[in-house]
Amino acid sequence: MRWIRFSTSGRTAYGSLDGDTVTEISGEPWGAHAPTGSKHRLADVTLEVPVIPRTFYAAGINYATHIREMAAKRGAEPVFPEKADIGYRANNALIAHGQNVVIPADATEKVNYEGELVVVIGKQVKHLSKADAMSCVFGYTIGNDVSERTWQRGDRTFWRGKNADTFKPMGPWIETDVDLNAMTTIVRVNGAKSLRFKTNDMIFDIPTYIAAMTRYLTLYPGDVIWMGTDGTSPDLKHGDVVEVEITGLGTLRNPFVREAS
Repeated sequence: MRWIRFSTSGRTAYGSLDGDTVTEISGEPWGAHAPTGSKHRLADVTLEVPVIPRTFYAAGINYATHIREMAAKRGAEPVFPEKADIGYRANNALIAHGQNVVIPADATEKVNYEGELVVVIGKQVKHLSKADAMSCVFGYTIGNDVSERTWQRGDRTFWRGKNADTFKPMGPWIETDVDLNAMTTIVRVNGAKSLRFKTNDMIFDIPTYIAAMTRYLTLYPGDVIWMGTDGTSPDLKHGDVVEVEITGLGTLRNPFVREAS
């Protein structure tokens, strides 16, 4: 099933999406909810970020080609992770499908995309085994982990380079029925294909991350885990439009604009 979070007539709600018809619900898709009786045309509503997470997690470097290509850009040898390390991102950076990524006026030219599969948690869990880890997954959406690489290298906590306002587009919806092994991630810049990789070709898979995380922390409904990216991005500039497509899931599209100085 496909779920969207949308706004209409000055209010925000969840709804199931069938074709271009939105069936509104009260509550949240992963919790107690009921149809409100209202239906909308998709064209008549505004898509919002599909979930505002209680906690916003991001997998560390998790694809081999990304590690090799980023190391080559630095003139260094690639170093592969020995375990599934998780980090955190900030909700202030989240924006919806179609909204502008704003490049700060004093940012360098090293602004890059990272097209990522996003896992949406559907229930409260702790101490899950790897075998049981997927039992807490509600569905999936798409993220674009925008990075200002000069700031990322220079700031100890990534507070600007990864978490500046608008640097985390996510959407357009949550899909509950997917075949992870059949998925391909395709990134286009201004309509031209820039990157293509097998979405599930991760160094550490989703169950490995969830089992490692829940050994020490509790996952809650609505939490999200961004699973990393493969390959590398060209430097993005004012006027570029980036589309992240994950087959069987959808396409997240966002223009990039540079803030006036």
